[in-house]
Amino acid sequence: MKKLWSKRIQELEAYVPGEQPKDRRYIKLNTNENPYPPSPAAVAAMENAVGDTLRLYPDPECTELVEAIAARFGLEKNRIFVGNGSDEVLAMCFPAFFDSDRPILFPDITYSFYPVYAGLYQVPYETVALNEDFTVPVEGFLRPNGGVIIANPNAPTGIALPIKAIERIAAGNPESVVVVDEAYVDFGGETALPLIAQYPNVLVVRTTSKSYSLAGLRVGWAMGDPGLIAALNTVKNSINSYTLDRVAIAGGAAAIADAEYFGSCCERVIATRERSMAALRELGFHCLPSAANFIFAAPTKIGAEELVKKLREHGVLVRYFKKPRIDGFLRISVGSDEEMDALIAAVKEITE
Repeated sequence: MKKLWSKRIQELEAYVPGEQPKDRRYIKLNTNENPYPPSPAAVAAMENAVGDTLRLYPDPECTELVEAIAARFGLEKNRIFVGNGSDEVLAMCFPAFFDSDRPILFPDITYSFYPVYAGLYQVPYETVALNEDFTVPVEGFLRPNGGVIIANPNAPTGIALPIKAIERIAAGNPESVVVVDEAYVDFGGETALPLIAQYPNVLVVRTTSKSYSLAGLRVGWAMGDPGLIAALNTVKNSINSYTLDRVAIAGGAAAIADAEYFGSCCERVIATRERSMAALRELGFHCLPSAANFIFAAPTKIGAEELVKKLREHGVLVRYFKKPRIDGFLRISVGSDEEMDALIAAVKEITE
């Protein structure tokens, strides 16, 4: 009964995740999952973590995982915060850094969880319209605000900003926290991580869901000034001190440490992305430049919404956003070469 819900929740428009169908077996190119399995070292670490110690609470400081991240990125441990996926880390940023007296800024076309978090925590926000070519206008973020969130590369467009652009935003907002959501940066973007040493207002958020093939494990982290990390820990310890379980800590740490396997998977995804974009362009699609593990493409021979339905009939799932300016596009996750070949074949059959 909704009358028993809080007024805030009654008015909240919740985030809608990508479809996870159960009615049949599909080629899933709709949720930006990695087509390749996790690192064997990560799988072994998780198997070893399953045992008698599961009766005990996990380490609330997630020391093993934090140390792996520190070693991988050359950081002090007090510059790292970990959480249950980057979504949880991002959610904790709102009460940690944003207040109700000044609106925060993020692009009008971006990760649709940002306005949901703003509604949940009653943080006012204003959106900055992307340029006509869907790039992020840096100047739009150089105005008074209560905080900034930038997905880089952006979602669902896949377009990335160079670090110089992020630095301009950071330098122009010394009194605001600039959160850089780098969920897709490993597929061709330029990380803002070098900025955290110079700009105490920059927080970089990462995840193991995409480039580490661990979407089902839910491990994310933030890197930034120790003061920002302390604020996040205050929020975490006011909600749930045990955000990550023993299996996630072990698997996440091992995956991050296995740099060779990680690099190999990213290279394969990038190669398949470029080959698939070329094939889609030959079929008349307009593809935005992508630095992510997905392609944002507009068909020209058929409407995007109709193509989504017909692809589903062919056993292929892609993501469609019925929103202004992007309702002519599909977001296509990069699958294996075989999966992308099946997509191209289905498009040819539908449109020719």
